[in-house]
Amino acid sequence: MLFELNPDSVKFPSPELSLAEPNGLLAFGGDLSVARLVEAYQQGIFPWYGDQDPILWWSPNPRTVITPSSLHISRSMQRFLKRTSFTVTLNHAFEQVIHACSEVHGEAGRGIWIHPEMMQAYINLHHRKHAHSVEVWSGNALVGGLYGVSAGSIFCAESMFHTQTNASKTALICFARHFFTAGGALIDAQISNSHTVSMGAHDLPRTEYLRRLQQQEGALRKNLWTPTTLKA
Repeated sequence: MLFELNPDSVKFPSPELSLAEPNGLLAFGGDLSVARLVEAYQQGIFPWYGDQDPILWWSPNPRTVITPSSLHISRSMQRFLKRTSFTVTLNHAFEQVIHACSEVHGEAGRGIWIHPEMMQAYINLHHRKHAHSVEVWSGNALVGGLYGVSAGSIFCAESMFHTQTNASKTALICFARHFFTAGGALIDAQISNSHTVSMGAHDLPRTEYLRRLQQQEGALRKNLWTPTTLKA
């Protein structure tokens, strides 16, 4: 059953009710207000839709995640990180990162789902300190990065991009180290792909994901999201 959201309320139906729909499609409608998006992520739900579609809300089962114990850095990537001249920063250029993700994925023919409405919604989340970005620089040029939404001790990674080899991997590894050291429990990659699997992503049943989301294991360091430079 697919639910239509009440425009006067930010409440969502239980994610478990999406079992009958393919890929975890749960609901449609509503808006992309900060309050609704925060409520969605706190329940393991996220929006994903084309610029000509209604707003669609998803809660996949299983959920692809990276944990402190599963993070894998290949030997070749370890060697690369030791010699790279990349600079990696946190929360220095959110709008540049989300625009770059949209452009790179669009040019690659992956569909236009990071369209202007979505970009503005996540920029608003960033201004309210719910959404964050990681930037990879070669000199003064932005060559890779990622952005996502924090839900307590879980970080929901939305998209990443690179224009130079290993730049997106560098962003994810440097952020993961920073996040897990600060008490983060897991990084939610949402849906499995070869890129994240090679770095230790694995499937977690939705019931377990939701349990961990609600329990919020561990305490995050207070200055976790302060703009800073991350160690490569």
